[in-house]
Amino acid sequence: MTGRRAARRAPGLLIAMLAATLVLSGQSVLAASPASAAPDRGSPASGQLATAFDTAARRYDVPRDLLVALGYAETRLDGHGGTPSAAGGYGIMHLVSNPRLHTLDEAATLTGLHRGTLRADPAANITGAAAVLRSYADQAGLTPAGRADVNNWFASVARYGGAATPSTARLYADAVYDLLETGFETGQPGGVTVAGRPVAPRRGALGQAAGEAGVLSTDYGPAAWAPASASNYTVATRPSSHPVRYIVIHVTQGSYAGSISWFQNPAAKASAHYTFRSSDGAVTQSVREKDIAWHAGNWTYNTQSIGIEHEGYVDNAAWFTDAMYRASAALTRSLADKYGIPKDRAHIIGHNEVPGATHTDPGPHWNWTYYLQLVNGRTAIGSGTVNTEGASLNVRSGPGAGYSIVGSVADGATVSIYCQAVGTTVTGPYGTTNVWNRIGTSRYVSDAYVLTGHDGFIPNVPRC
Repeated sequence: MTGRRAARRAPGLLIAMLAATLVLSGQSVLAASPASAAPDRGSPASGQLATAFDTAARRYDVPRDLLVALGYAETRLDGHGGTPSAAGGYGIMHLVSNPRLHTLDEAATLTGLHRGTLRADPAANITGAAAVLRSYADQAGLTPAGRADVNNWFASVARYGGAATPSTARLYADAVYDLLETGFETGQPGGVTVAGRPVAPRRGALGQAAGEAGVLSTDYGPAAWAPASASNYTVATRPSSHPVRYIVIHVTQGSYAGSISWFQNPAAKASAHYTFRSSDGAVTQSVREKDIAWHAGNWTYNTQSIGIEHEGYVDNAAWFTDAMYRASAALTRSLADKYGIPKDRAHIIGHNEVPGATHTDPGPHWNWTYYLQLVNGRTAIGSGTVNTEGASLNVRSGPGAGYSIVGSVADGATVSIYCQAVGTTVTGPYGTTNVWNRIGTSRYVSDAYVLTGHDGFIPNVPRC
């Protein structure tokens, strides 16, 4: 969506809270135990981030895990150096300042903190979000006893998202409660963790939005339909009025539900035809394919293209999951077949490649090689069994022993292989090889330790 992001910086509390001196992991492929894993150099001091959540939750009597889940749904707890999202949201908790939503201003009033501090300092940003959420709970009439039950906060969470329609408001709040139910962790030692638990949110009037949220697209079967504001696109009769020649790939610079809501805001003056969710590849359509979405920043390309948004931020590869890549590629393959668009990089392009573009999305972490192979039908997922003769196998952030350790898998474990890459050469039970298997987003293991039934590359599994 937008790629105009300043370089990361560390003002005020950011230095005290998030700076850490962490060493890169060693070169060994095997690990004695998962405890040997080490984060990337420069990873934030997540233990201090956890303390900030604890403090804000206690101060405003907001359920701590709900507060963390809200932030994780918005940004995966990445403040992006205080620079704004496409919708004008700032920080880990996405405090917003735009013509329709003013949670940043509300936080400043409630906490007495300066807007600049709320934008840039993680602890202040979390405090501001807790204050806003508590104010919504108070206005909803939640008593101290009521606040103790996380299921009573659904309406307040939905209001925090600022959705323009009940269906999108429910989508936003449901995403937060889904995280509470499944649980999650940031992936960093000492990081912020939320354990899964049963939830039964009391949706109130938003419970009636289920039918509206379930409306499906008439253009693409798997997609839900949540129309953009009529102020944010141009009605047309494509392809008779304008040929459809391109597919433009975007990154939302915001959350899935938040981006869909932004397209429903008449002040946005922007839209896309489709938006994909990071976690599971779910897709929502906001503009009919016959109509012209305002996504490319170039009128000719707007008239001749389909715009596809992907939940996430250009500077964080963790958003680009295999589920999202594969679901998006299936849509792109369908669109290319429907409109006769060649399945190549001359016609499937990034927003940054549109003539005159001022945006950088999808950014350096978008894997075009993998994506185009999926679009062209190379979609198999391999499988293998780890063999380390007893020890755990280190999982690396990239295809090589020099990349940081991000976890481990046990001897004898079965892994799914989404794509394969050439990396550093390793010797193991299955010989010497430079092939590495990607078993998850930014998670690689050497093929020398995985029995796949093939010598090296697995047929029809994409290259990373």
